Amino acid sequence: MKVLFDGKSLDAWRGYKGSAVPQGWRVENGAMTKDGSVGDLVSKDEFGDFELELEWKIGEAGNGGIFYRATEEYDHVYWSGPEYQLLDDTKAADNKTRLTCAGAAYALYPSPAGHLKPVGEFNATRIVARGAHVEHWLNNFKLLEYELWSPDWEAKVKASKFAVYPNFGRAKRGHVALQGDHEGTLAFRNIRIRELK
Repeated sequence: MKVLFDGKSLDAWRGYKGSAVPQGWRVENGAMTKDGSVGDLVSKDEFGDFELELEWKIGEAGNGGIFYRATEEYDHVYWSGPEYQLLDDTKAADNKTRLTCAGAAYALYPSPAGHLKPVGEFNATRIVARGAHVEHWLNNFKLLEYELWSPDWEAKVKASKFAVYPNFGRAKRGHVALQGDHEGTLAFRNIRIRELK
């Protein structure tokens, strides 16, 4: 198990297409925190098959995301890496469909309601990626699973805003990224990743 954030240092992270941690991210009370819209964070290391565990807490009407197997070939991280959506399902603007609620594979696979803790409490997320197989977990409940590059996945991508990015979701390994470019508060803690052999 590799620790990506130990509650003290942001050493495992940098900005998207940059070398420094973007301004606005800080360590506070053992959590990696931001208040407003800031630059996205990416892991310095890349991962192929992995199990990622972390805890996150979002502010009222907040919106964020965790990207995986992301590359830096495009202007924005979400054009390459699939996203585990972070949201205040009650008050955020993106709450109109389960495709964009907390835990969803953003815009592709919906998450069931009823597993998210109230705003201000930490949620436990686990993302498993083994070859084409991906699982999204929230608070010890498996929300969804899908197969990258399957006919079903290809059809969903083609029908989404990601259709215009030919390499979306194609990388076999890449960075973990944390979305900062939405308003509101967001905090992460206990970020650990296990590479699967």
